[in-house]
Amino acid sequence: MRYAGSEPADREPDSSARPPLVRELLLVVGLFVIYKLGRQAATGHVEEAYRNAGNVWDFERSVHLPGEGAVQSLLLHNETLIHLANTYYATVHFPATLLFLVWLYWRRPHHYVWSRRILAALTGAALALHLLFPLAPPRLLAAAGLVDTGQVYGPTVYGATPATDSMANQFAAMPSLHFGWAVMVAVGLIVATRTRWRWLWLLHPLATLLVIVGTANHYWLDSIVVAVLLALAFVALPLRRTEPVRAHLPWPSSGNAPAPAAVPRPAEPVASTAYAAPRAHPASSYASSGARQ
Repeated sequence: MRYAGSEPADREPDSSARPPLVRELLLVVGLFVIYKLGRQAATGHVEEAYRNAGNVWDFERSVHLPGEGAVQSLLLHNETLIHLANTYYATVHFPATLLFLVWLYWRRPHHYVWSRRILAALTGAALALHLLFPLAPPRLLAAAGLVDTGQVYGPTVYGATPATDSMANQFAAMPSLHFGWAVMVAVGLIVATRTRWRWLWLLHPLATLLVIVGTANHYWLDSIVVAVLLALAFVALPLRRTEPVRAHLPWPSSGNAPAPAAVPRPAEPVASTAYAAPRAHPASSYASSGARQ
């Protein structure tokens, strides 16, 4: 399967498509700061966040989505598995996305620009939804009956008291940027590479989905909503095909007349009849003329 604008794995990257490094560093750092400030701005809506959590939980049950507890029960059978899930949630999210962008920047500049735009649009839409729809995660919802695996087994990135947590906004569960970014990393690498093993990158968002649900940090609906936002971003910001290099023509094109397919060859010189070689006569003609003399 071939994607528009993709490069074969063995071709050197087009350095002309690579944006200036300093500008990109400032841009990425700026996006990260906006992300952190935006999540902090969504704090303070504790009652609304719990009320929305109850509505989300009831909605999931009404449409018969699988319970988040089914995934968590699988993790709770093994304490080592719980530790791995908590560690994956706490440590993979940002580094994996950063390494993804760095690799694209150096090896696939054209795909880097596209992926950065998608991630920026997705993150902006998610922050807007965090402000408009504060949501307590299922680990904080008593009706869910789930275990806060981060607090019980560790490690965790959240404080013990969500309402006064100054490091992170624990009421920004909808949508899940953990899952959204993981899907973008997988899609970006699948599109930008040609190896037959590239489809294994889908294991990253799959593992992320199981982790965010099993640790009770997100509802199923959080992942569904971010998948819809990501699909809209793909439609609004498609990956453009790179322009092919045009051959240089030795003459300027005039008007709408098409250029000739090939340069016409000059005609072969024709020998003058005055210097043409005498035509050979058959021997029979000489014999007949001698007989008449």
